[in-house]
Amino acid sequence: MGYFDRKIIHIDMDAFFAAVEQRDNPALRGLPVIVGGPAEKRGVVSTCSYEARAFGVHSAMATARAKRLCPQGVFISGNMEKYAAVSRKIREVFYQYTDLVEVLSIDEAFLDVTASPKLGRSATRLAQEIQREIFRRTCLTCSAGVSYNKFLAKVASGLNKPAGVTVIPPDRAIDFLENLPVEKFYGIGRATASRLKNMNIRYGRDLKAMDLNMLKSHFGKNGEFYYYIVRGIDDRPVDPGGERKSFGRETTFPQDLTDPGKMRIFIRKLALKVSRMLQKEKVRCRSVTVKVKYSDFNTVTRSMSFHSPTDDGDEIGSIAVELLGRTEAGNKPVRLLGVSSGNLISRSEEELNKNRPVQLEFDFVYGEKTGKSSTPEK
Repeated sequence: MGYFDRKIIHIDMDAFFAAVEQRDNPALRGLPVIVGGPAEKRGVVSTCSYEARAFGVHSAMATARAKRLCPQGVFISGNMEKYAAVSRKIREVFYQYTDLVEVLSIDEAFLDVTASPKLGRSATRLAQEIQREIFRRTCLTCSAGVSYNKFLAKVASGLNKPAGVTVIPPDRAIDFLENLPVEKFYGIGRATASRLKNMNIRYGRDLKAMDLNMLKSHFGKNGEFYYYIVRGIDDRPVDPGGERKSFGRETTFPQDLTDPGKMRIFIRKLALKVSRMLQKEKVRCRSVTVKVKYSDFNTVTRSMSFHSPTDDGDEIGSIAVELLGRTEAGNKPVRLLGVSSGNLISRSEEELNKNRPVQLEFDFVYGEKTGKSSTPEK
């Protein structure tokens, strides 16, 4: 079976948290429901109903701004236990159709139904059947995208919301991508879309005109991803592994922080929380990332990778403090701080690696015994 014969479905629940609240409380139906953290604690919107979206409210928006845009909105802090229970029911539906399910979040997943015994001749009909079964079990709607790769299926699922099914077959993919605005490309965020537009790249056809080296020079590894996806090439498999790739914690402050000393204290507290998560899951990390959101909502991250895995809170905290020093935190007021760990390795895998041969490294320069290497940093 060839690459273009794959049948990938992306399922995305419609306004999930808000829809659950409207389902459970009929009085909320038809009203602008906004689920998120409280405005007085500088919370953000997790999701909102389509009635609220008509006022310009969207996820990741500050709750205080959502209140200004939609003062008549019904604001709910949410119940993650309830949403998780509904999500489990939805996943049970997925596994009725295929074992190849890659869960992206509590409300969306990829399904590879290429070899599904229920496929028949049409992945589109199967997607519609999945929609009906989810509604039967939960009284909630979802949208579906169907194509031959993950990227196209993901983009497709967002084009006909709510409760829509969008199909992008191989013979329509290139034309579809060439006419797609760059901000609609999954993986291209608001900041990157703005950079592309400043380069006069507004549609897929403009992106396609850029050669690979040019894209990599401007966007690094992501540039290579953009080069291939605009050509309809995405050979990533649907990965049912489900292993966590990172552990992190972040906090939004009631008032902007301006004191670098207090920031370092908070960073170390977050690092200890991350450490406890790693120890509970019996994994160690080989990279640490610090996230800083300034008072103007601009966000930066700084990362460091290292050879020796760790789950020690003090060590992670020291690295995180060093990374914080590479930002403008202190010079600029800070709204949010976060610490995350990545490049995880289990303790059992670590033990196996200890028994493998390693390449020894020596520091040297020709003609001198300085103890420092003349080899440029990688």
